[in-house]
Amino acid sequence: MLRTPSQPPDDGSSPIKGLIGAGAAMRDVYAMTRRVAASSASVLLVGETGTGKELVAKAIHQLSPRGSGPFVRVNCGALSESLLESELFGHVRGSFTGAVANRAGRFEAAHTGTIFLDEINSTTPKLQVKLLRVLQEREFERVGDTETISVDTRVIAASNRELLDEVAKETFREDLYYRLNVVPIYLPPLRARREDIPQLVSHFLGIYNEANDRYVVQIRPEAMDALAKYHWPGNVRELQNVVERCVVMADGDEIGLDLLPPAIRGDRPSVSMPGRGGDLDSLARDLVEQGMTTAPPDDENLFDRIVSRVERELISQMLAACDGVQLKAAARLGINRNTLRKKLVEHGLENAD
Repeated sequence: MLRTPSQPPDDGSSPIKGLIGAGAAMRDVYAMTRRVAASSASVLLVGETGTGKELVAKAIHQLSPRGSGPFVRVNCGALSESLLESELFGHVRGSFTGAVANRAGRFEAAHTGTIFLDEINSTTPKLQVKLLRVLQEREFERVGDTETISVDTRVIAASNRELLDEVAKETFREDLYYRLNVVPIYLPPLRARREDIPQLVSHFLGIYNEANDRYVVQIRPEAMDALAKYHWPGNVRELQNVVERCVVMADGDEIGLDLLPPAIRGDRPSVSMPGRGGDLDSLARDLVEQGMTTAPPDDENLFDRIVSRVERELISQMLAACDGVQLKAAARLGINRNTLRKKLVEHGLENAD
């Protein structure tokens, strides 16, 4: 069909209900989401924590022929190996202590629909073998059972780390990676789509005004400028948390610079430094308090958010203090050199020597 000049070509990049943003980065996500939704292919969503991977997974499901079926979410990083295995595949009575009745797993619950496996990078090799079988053969056995169950379930997986790097470190199976990575969609961090911040702020203001019976409808230019310049390590989820805080704390109908957290205003945190009246215990308390205050309310990665960053900074500074000599740095840290090298890879510091 010929298009008139007034009809722009439909490239699939127009906004999708439930997803916020109109910048170039998000238009690419919209186009990929629509394209993959029509298929039955497995999808791998890759992006930092808080970038909206679950929202994209839901959008793929709702736009797909399976949209009327169930959408089942499983956070693979929140459960131990044994609990996650039972959660995914179900179990039969007596298969382990506490298994007092037969129980269907999430794959069965998602039959004819979609299962979303969040933090797939945290699964163990044993579970990765079972997941590979489900992807290849669409069948499995419940824990403690010999009966094979067949399912028609689409798999969408998500990772906050690049899985190919995990494959290289031999913590993730290469064959499972390629089964999941049929169609990858990369979700941009908020710092790469700053043009969407005003729209996101407006969206969250509407949500939290209604939830708290408030009428905060304006944001002062200097406050918006600070939000636009901030680096947003917690991404959209952190922004959501900040807007909720502002709505709750606002006295009137507008958000000023004073309502924003110190880190966003650009203020130096009020933490005493060693040798200036503070000790390590006080610093640790202040650091944890700051991390918890700025973390989104539903953040399930506070350990990584706080402890892992401190560990990375400690190793980085110690290497610098030891002129890059790893043996000396390991001795100062009280760990062996092999452990240090693993930590360097884990924290992306492997070229520090």
